[in-house]
Amino acid sequence: MDRRQTLLLAPDDLSRIIEMAWEDRTPFEAIEAQFGLRQDDVIGLMRQHLKAASFISWRKRTRGQHTKHRALRSEAVTRHCSSYQRKQYRP
Repeated sequence: MDRRQTLLLAPDDLSRIIEMAWEDRTPFEAIEAQFGLRQDDVIGLMRQHLKAASFISWRKRTRGQHTKHRALRSEAVTRHCSSYQRKQYRP
């Protein structure tokens, strides 16, 4: 994803994509289904919008992580976020 394509995203969508990418239990496939961005696109977007140290930290965490890749995930996991996670969304 190049810089021109990211400019086409609404600020709220961009924020939500970054939030979903940071969440350990949200698989890349969920981001693709909702926003049409493949894993490589999400990685490029994160590289553009995060500080270098934050991006490196995120990549180390997500590389090979079972919960970020639906194919590696246990069949028992049917949710995308932790049951302890309680987010409040602004209307």
